[in-house]
Amino acid sequence: MTLPARTAPRPLDLNAAAVLVFCCMIWGVGTVMVKVSNTGLSPILNAALRSVMAAIVLFAWARYRGISLFERDGTLLAGIAAGLVFSAEFITMYTGLVYTTASRGTVFIHCAPFIAAAGEHYLVPGHRLTGLRLLGLIAAFVGLLLAFAEPLTTGATAGSLYGDLLCLAGGIFWGLLTVLAKTTRFGRCSPEKAVLYQLAVSAVVLGVSAPLLETIRMEWTTPVVGAFLYSVFFVVAFGYTIWFWLISRYSAASLHAFTFLTPIFGVVGGALILGERVGPLTIAGLAFVALGIYLVNRPTAPKAQSIENTR
Repeated sequence: MTLPARTAPRPLDLNAAAVLVFCCMIWGVGTVMVKVSNTGLSPILNAALRSVMAAIVLFAWARYRGISLFERDGTLLAGIAAGLVFSAEFITMYTGLVYTTASRGTVFIHCAPFIAAAGEHYLVPGHRLTGLRLLGLIAAFVGLLLAFAEPLTTGATAGSLYGDLLCLAGGIFWGLLTVLAKTTRFGRCSPEKAVLYQLAVSAVVLGVSAPLLETIRMEWTTPVVGAFLYSVFFVVAFGYTIWFWLISRYSAASLHAFTFLTPIFGVVGGALILGERVGPLTIAGLAFVALGIYLVNRPTAPKAQSIENTR
C-alpha cells in the first residue's frame, strides 16, 4: 500500500508544544476516568463498550473525510493479531484499575515504551539500545521497582499488588503492540485503519470475554456516564485526531519525547480528582519512569511515523 506523500516534518513550535501537552493531559487523566467508570461498569464490559463506541465514532469520521478503510492491502491477518493484543491490553488494564489506584496504575501501564524499545532493539534495524536509550531503560526499571516497593512498606493488601501486576501486564501488551506495528504489515495501515482494526477486533473479543470472566454490572450514574464519554470522545476521538495531525506535520521523535508527561498527569489526576494518596516511593518511581520515557524517545535522528500511541 502506498501512503500519501507528507511534507517534511519540522521542529516543534510553541503552539504545537502547547497542543501536545494538552494531549498528554487528556491521556493521563484518561486512566483516572477508567477508574471512575469502573465504579459503575464491570471492567471488561466497560472496555468493550468503549471499543464499540469509539469504533462508531472513528468510522463516521473516516466516512466524513472520505478515507478508505476496507481496501485489500494484505494487512488483515496482522490487523487481527494487533486487535487480539489490544484486547489483552485492555482486559488486564481495566481489571487492574479495579484493584489498584489510578496513580499507581498509570506508572505501571507506562512501562510500554520500554517494552517497545527492548523489542525494537532485537527486531527493528536502526533501533539499538545504546547510550542514553539504554540509560532510559535502566531508569524505568528502577522506577518500576520503587513503585512496587511502596505497598510492601505500607502493608498493602494482596489485591492492590494484584492490580499493580495487571496494569504492568497491560503496559507489556501495549509495548508488544508497538513492536507488532514496527515489524508486520500492520504498520503499513493508514492510521485510521490501524486503529479501527484494534477497536473492531477488541469490541468482539471483549464483548465475548465479559460474561465469561466477570459478573456483568451496569450502573449508569452521572460520574460513570461522564467518565465513559470522556474515554470515548476525548481519549480516542479527539486525542487520536490531534495526535495524527501533529505527527503528520512535526518530527515524530520530538513528539514522542513529550510523552513522559502522560504518567505525570495520570498521577496528579488521581490525587486531585480521586483524592488518592501518592506515597514518596511512588513519586520517586514516577520520576524515574518519566525520565526513562524521555531518554528512550529523546530526538537523535529522524524516525518512522508511529501508529500505536492512541490511548
